[in-house]
Amino acid sequence: MQIGSMGHYVVCWHEGVCMQTEKELLQALKGDDPALAATAEAMLWRTWCHSGNSEADRIFRVGVDAMQRGKLDEAETEFTRVIDAAPGFAEGWNKRATVRFMRQDFAGSIADCQETLARNPNHFGASSGQGLCHMSLGQYREAAVCFRRALEIHPYLDAVRHNLALAEAEGGGSGYLH
Repeated sequence: MQIGSMGHYVVCWHEGVCMQTEKELLQALKGDDPALAATAEAMLWRTWCHSGNSEADRIFRVGVDAMQRGKLDEAETEFTRVIDAAPGFAEGWNKRATVRFMRQDFAGSIADCQETLARNPNHFGASSGQGLCHMSLGQYREAAVCFRRALEIHPYLDAVRHNLALAEAEGGGSGYLH
C-alpha cells in the first residue's frame, strides 16, 4: 500500500485500487473488500485530522497529546481553542466531543457530535460517539438512530453493529432523529 496527499485530494493504492478523493474513500467503505474499507477508513481519519490552518493543527496536536496523557481538562481547553481558531474544522469538534464523553459530560458531547455532523455529515465516528452518549443517558431510540447512521456510512464497524443490537434490545427499535 502506498499513501500520499495532494491538497484536498488523497491518493491511496491498495492492491491496485487508487482512491483520489474523499468521495471515493467513502464509497470504498461500502464496498465488498473489508481490507480496502479499512485502508479507506485510515485515510479518512488522516484527512479529517488536518484543518488547513497551521495554528489550529498545532493546537489540535497539543490537544491530542493531552488527551492521550489523560489530561482531560487540558485537552478540552485545547480543543476549544482549535474550535475558536477554525470553527469549520469538524474534527476539532469531534475531539472535544470525545473528551467530553470521557468526562461523562454526555449532553456536551452530544452537542459537539451534532456540530461535527453539521460540518461533516459522513463522520461515522461522530455518529457512533453520539450514539454512545445517548446509550449512557438511557436514550436507546436516539442511540439506535445514531448507530444506524454510522453503519450506513461505514458498514464494517462491528462494534457499532454490536452497540446497535444492544440499543435495540433496550427498546431502541426504529425511528429517526430530526
